[in-house]
Amino acid sequence: MIDRIDAHLQVKRTALNARAYRQELLASNIANADTPNYKARDIDFKGALAGALTGRTEGALTLARTSSRHLASESTPVAGASAKYRTEFQPNVDGNTVNMDIERAAFAENAVQMEAMLAFIRSDLTTLQTAMSSQ
Repeated sequence: MIDRIDAHLQVKRTALNARAYRQELLASNIANADTPNYKARDIDFKGALAGALTGRTEGALTLARTSSRHLASESTPVAGASAKYRTEFQPNVDGNTVNMDIERAAFAENAVQMEAMLAFIRSDLTTLQTAMSSQ
């Protein structure tokens, strides 16, 4: 029974993790808007979600271990997504590629999408609770 509930919530949980990771990247871009040579980063949410659900990780690099004493790589992308540099629309003199209008809009849109995903999950859990309590 629990495995069915987990499978039912898997897509939404994965989407929420990818949205949370994107929110961190966007917040980092906004925080570094005045940092010289900072390059804005973002993820392709649709590609990241598809990759996470199929089990493949986009842009994942594995390090070759030529000795048993080497440490294992811990650099797996979050939620199947790897951060990529955003295309520069208007170059700054200091080399910074953060466009605050784009970052704010993307941050607000992502926040709304996260709230919607949380509402869907809350609705699913309420439905499950109602189904279990009516017996």
